[in-house]
Amino acid sequence: MSEQYFSVPPEAESGVQVCDGGNLDCGSGLLLIINKAMTAVPEGDILEIRSTEISVKEDLPAWCRMTQNPYLGWRPSENHNKYFVRRGAGGKKPDDDYRKAREYVWRTRVGWNGGMLTKVFCRNHSWSAGQPASFDLKDDAPSAVEYLLGALGSCLAMGFQIRASRRNVEIEQVEISLNGKIDNIFVFLGSETNGHSGFKAISGEAYVKSDAAPELLEQLWRETLAASPVLNTLTHNADVSIGMKTI
Repeated sequence: MSEQYFSVPPEAESGVQVCDGGNLDCGSGLLLIINKAMTAVPEGDILEIRSTEISVKEDLPAWCRMTQNPYLGWRPSENHNKYFVRRGAGGKKPDDDYRKAREYVWRTRVGWNGGMLTKVFCRNHSWSAGQPASFDLKDDAPSAVEYLLGALGSCLAMGFQIRASRRNVEIEQVEISLNGKIDNIFVFLGSETNGHSGFKAISGEAYVKSDAAPELLEQLWRETLAASPVLNTLTHNADVSIGMKTI
């Protein structure tokens, strides 16, 4: 794709509406943010989209053609690239994407691989998982509860970094250490009935290296905890219904 630069006169920049996507790419939520911002842009006016993700330069023009919002080009800035899109008159309504996002169902498929191993499939990924919970020093694969802790830590680390990037806060390093205590593991083993076999407490610490003010980092961390899909799954009651069919 050839370079396509766009120039807005300095005196007109104050009237251009801005959408800051941080380091999100078009496949991980940026288009939903653009759609929401576009609803506030009058027809014919320009939306400036800011992003540090280089793939946006290739993917955004295709979205613009599909939604009939003319892509005007881009130009580099000090900490991000700026992309310019004019609000079109026709094409797909933003509500279409909102509805799809709200109704989207995440799917996985898991098969027993013999012994103490299962294989998990989702989208274009697959990985092995071991026992539900294991006390051995070495296993062929992590246990299911370790994957759960890993999923929580990954969700928080990436959520924090994404929120920081949208505020132009540079994060040099993030590491999260998590510990989980199961209420009564013997319920899972079948030798006791008191209590339950799930985590009763999860604790940990996030270690962040950044030149930003500690108060700002604390605020970003609170926002990350409040918005984390995995943390909210653990702290809110989900309706779980899993049946069985013989084959």
